[in-house]
Amino acid sequence: METTNAIDLNNKQYYNNREVSWVAFNHRVIEEALDKRNPLLERLKFLAIASSNLDEFFMVRVAGLKDQIKLNFNERENKTQMTPKEQLVAIDKDNRENVRLQYEQYHQLLQELEGHNVFLKQPEELESHNYEVIKQRFEFEIMPTLTPLGIDAYRPFPKLSNKSLNVFVDVVDAKGEDKSAIVQIPALLNRIILLQDDQRMIFVMLEDVIIHFIGRLFSGHEVRRAFTFRITRNADLSIHEDGAEDLLIEIEKFLKKRKSGAAVRLEIDTRNDPTIGGSFLTHELEIEERDVYKIDGPLDLTMLFQLSGMVSKKYPQFEFKKFEPAPPASLGIRNVYEAARERDVFFHHPYESFQPIVDFIKEASVDPATLAIKQTLYRVSSDSPIIEALKNAAEAGKQVTVLVELKARFDEENNVHWAKMLEEAGCHVIYGMTYLKTHSKITLVIKKINDELVPYVHLGTGNYNDKTAKIYTDMGIITTNKEIGQDAMNFFNYLSGYSEKPEYNKLHVAPFEIREEFLDHIDQEIESHRQNGNGLIIAKMNSLTDKAVIKKLFEASQAGVKVNLIIRGICCLKPGIPGVSDNIRVISIVGRFLEHSRIYYFYHNGEERMYLSSADMMTRNMIKRVEILFPILDPDIVTRLKDFLQLQLNDNQKAREQDMNGVYHYVRNELEPLNSQEYLVKEAEQFRRSLKEKPAVPEPVMSRRSKLLDRVISRIRKN
Repeated sequence: METTNAIDLNNKQYYNNREVSWVAFNHRVIEEALDKRNPLLERLKFLAIASSNLDEFFMVRVAGLKDQIKLNFNERENKTQMTPKEQLVAIDKDNRENVRLQYEQYHQLLQELEGHNVFLKQPEELESHNYEVIKQRFEFEIMPTLTPLGIDAYRPFPKLSNKSLNVFVDVVDAKGEDKSAIVQIPALLNRIILLQDDQRMIFVMLEDVIIHFIGRLFSGHEVRRAFTFRITRNADLSIHEDGAEDLLIEIEKFLKKRKSGAAVRLEIDTRNDPTIGGSFLTHELEIEERDVYKIDGPLDLTMLFQLSGMVSKKYPQFEFKKFEPAPPASLGIRNVYEAARERDVFFHHPYESFQPIVDFIKEASVDPATLAIKQTLYRVSSDSPIIEALKNAAEAGKQVTVLVELKARFDEENNVHWAKMLEEAGCHVIYGMTYLKTHSKITLVIKKINDELVPYVHLGTGNYNDKTAKIYTDMGIITTNKEIGQDAMNFFNYLSGYSEKPEYNKLHVAPFEIREEFLDHIDQEIESHRQNGNGLIIAKMNSLTDKAVIKKLFEASQAGVKVNLIIRGICCLKPGIPGVSDNIRVISIVGRFLEHSRIYYFYHNGEERMYLSSADMMTRNMIKRVEILFPILDPDIVTRLKDFLQLQLNDNQKAREQDMNGVYHYVRNELEPLNSQEYLVKEAEQFRRSLKEKPAVPEPVMSRRSKLLDRVISRIRKN
C-alpha cells in the first residue's frame, strides 16, 4: 500500500496523549481489583498499587504540567497538540473516575472480608472490651507522640511533609471564639491496629482512633470538627549538576528540598462530614479546586499492603499461591561460570531464580582468579547481597568499579547510602554522567584463567534488586562472547574516564544510538516485506512514547508489515486506524507480576534479529539516558524468546487490546483460556520437579525446555 506520502502522520488523531494514556494504565491496575479470578487479598493489593502509582504520577507528571503553567508555557504537546492546561483537564476527568471506581471497590472488598470474619471498624463501633484497649493505647502510646499545631497570627500554617497524613481540627474556646489546628499523624506508628477478638479479626485505623479521642489534646475547648487530609507535593525538582563539586552532596540537598515542594494535590477524608469544603486548606496551599479530591474512605490506600499482610497470616489462601522459582533452564545445576564458558546463559525472572545473578557476583568476589568487577546499579534492595559481595571484593584487593546512579528517582536516598558504603570499602564509585541517567543493567567480571583474560558479561532488562526480581518479569544473559566482552570494557572506560564514545561491536548504547538502530531495523523490515511479503515486528516494553519511532511503525504498517506490540503502560500509538495503523496490534498485560522486560524482534525474511534492552521506546530512554540494547546470538535463546512472545500475544485472560480510539478492552475469544503469567509459573514448577527427578540434566537444556510450550505454540500457529 503506497499511501505513506498521502497521509499526514503528524495528525493528532493518530496518537494518545502520554499522560492520559498513563491514567488509562492505572485504570487497568484498578480493574485487577475487580477481577474475581484474583484472590481476595491480591485484589486489595491492586488498589494499593494504584494508589502508589498515582502518588508518583502527581509528584512528577502533574507537577511538571503545573510548573509549565506557572511559567506561562503554553506550547502544545507535539503528538496530540494539547496545552498543559488541556492535559490537566483531561487527566482530571479520567482520574476522578478511576478514584471513584477504586473506592467503590475498596468498600466492596471490605464487605467480602466481613464474610470471613475480618472487620475494619470505627472506634465507636467497637465492643466495650476492645474500646478500652484502644482508649488505653491512645492514652499511653499514641497521644504522647502527637503535637497539636495551632494556626493564628503567632503560629503560621505549618510546613507539612509530602504524603504525610494530618488531622485538621476546628475548635471553640471558652469565649466562643473559633480556632483551627493541625495534628500530624506520626509516620512511625502502625497505621493499622489489630484487636484480638476470638475468631474475628478486628482492625481500626490509627487516624480514626486519633480523631475519636482528639478532644484530649484540646482541654478547655470544644471540638467542632476533625477530618484527615493529605498533601502531595512536587517531587521532581531540578538537580543542579553544573558546577557541582560533588554530586552526592548536591543530591542530599535536593532530597531535603523535595519534602517541601509546591503542593499539587489535596485529599480530604469526608467519611465523617461530606460537607467539608477545604477552602482554608486550598488557600493556604495555593492550589485550585480541581486539585482537591474529597474521598469517602481512608486516604492513601497503600495501607492495604499492611492490612493484607496481617490478614494473610490467618488466610494464606486469599493470596496467590506461593511458588519457588526454578533454576534457570539454560543453567540447570551447573556453576554459572562453567556454563557461560560453553554458551550464553539465559535468565527469565521471576519464573527462574535470581540467585544465580547474586552468586555470579559473590563467587567473583572470593575467586582468586577474579581481577576486576565492574557494575552499574540503578535500584537495589535495602539489604542487597550484591552490595555486600562488592564490598567484600574490594576489601579483598580486587579492582571494583561501581556506577551508582544517584539520580534514580525516589531511590536517591538509598543510592547515596550505598555509594558512601561502597566508597568506604574501597570500591571506585562513579555517579553517572552530567544530564544523563545511567539506566543500563550490566556487570563485567574479568578473570584470569590459564594465563588468559576472560570477560564474563551479564546484561539485563531489570535492576540488580533481589526483592523486585520476585515480582517483576525481567530477562538477561551471561556471556563470554569476546566482542561483547570488549564492548563492556569500552563501556565502563567511557563512563569512568574521559575517552570519546567508543565504536561498539555488538552493543548499541544510548543516547541516540538505540533510537537510530530501531529506525534502521524498521526500515529494513519494510524493505524486506516489499521483497518477500512476510514482514513482522514484535516489540515488548513498558511504554511507547517516541514520535519518531511511532511514525516509522506507522510507515511499516502502511507498507504491510505486521506489527505486534506488547506494552504494559503508556502507549502513544493508536492501532487499527485504516490506512495508517491497521496492521498494528497493541495489547497490555497487567497481572500477578509487573511486566518489565524489553524485547525487540525483527523477522527480516528469516534472518531473525532478536534484542533485549534496558530501554523502552521512549524519548527519555533513548535520548536522555545511558541505556544498552544487546543482541541475542544463541539460536536456542531466540527460539525461547519467540515462544514467549507468542504466548503473551495469545493471552486471553490478563491481556487488554487497544482499539483505534485508544480504549482498552479485555481480549475475549473462543480459544482455551490462557493466562501467560500463570502458564509460566506452572512451567517453572514442572521444570523444577523434573530437575529433582533427574538432577543431572544433559545439554541441550534450553531447547528441550522450550518444548513445554509446544501445545500452546501449535494452537497459536493454527489460529
